[in-house]
Amino acid sequence: MGNVIKKLAIGLAVGAALFGGARALEFPVIFQMMFFGHAMFGAAIFMLLDAPSVKTMGGVKSVIAVVVFYIVLCTVYISGASMWPQFDPEDEKGKIAKILGPKRAATEQGKAEELIARAKALDEQVKALEVRLRGLGADQVTKGPTTGDPPPVTASVATGDFMKLGEEQWQLQECYNCHKLKGEGGKKRGPELDNIGSYLTIDEIKQKIMDPKSIMAEGFEKDWEKGKMPDKFKDVMEPGDITALASWLSTFKNTSVNTPRPIKKK
Repeated sequence: MGNVIKKLAIGLAVGAALFGGARALEFPVIFQMMFFGHAMFGAAIFMLLDAPSVKTMGGVKSVIAVVVFYIVLCTVYISGASMWPQFDPEDEKGKIAKILGPKRAATEQGKAEELIARAKALDEQVKALEVRLRGLGADQVTKGPTTGDPPPVTASVATGDFMKLGEEQWQLQECYNCHKLKGEGGKKRGPELDNIGSYLTIDEIKQKIMDPKSIMAEGFEKDWEKGKMPDKFKDVMEPGDITALASWLSTFKNTSVNTPRPIKKK
């Protein structure tokens, strides 16, 4: 019994140290609990070494014991997994917006978009005020000029910033981990994209990003079958960001690079 208490005390001490270290490093609470739980689990294993041997069972009892053990084990694993932070596309979008928001707002396109949004908001306020006045019996409201739709952003400004946004998405989504472009990246096996613009349109590249199974690169049949390219981008990227990335990639038409020929599968 004394040996069991000693091992329990050691487990508690190690668990407290891990918990305190994780807390000092500002780890999420779930990880602090996980570290403490691992320490206690290890202590329990060591304590079981001093436990008396289980009596030999046979027949129906042994089958029941195995089934019960399996149920308990599954319950523990499922319950533990449910405590881990779950993937939330909206949360990921929020993180991306937090990173790119200030950069986008500082560009000419960002400033133009802000002005457009303000103009539309003012227009909605004017329309709402007119409706309220009509409801009060003031049908003869003198209508001044409404803001209407603001003038579009000039193509030269929008195009430059749009391409820059596409390049930012390439870096942010870490596409370079799998794909080589301009002689950089491609540590993992993935087709080079320096000539992708000669094969696919912007819409086709967008389709590939949102649905990786829709197009297969020639020579990458096994990777396509295994689904090596993740299909998360339609959830973690805004539609405008996907369009920007596809537009940027469509500008690469270097025929000297052996970009695999895309094969449509859907």
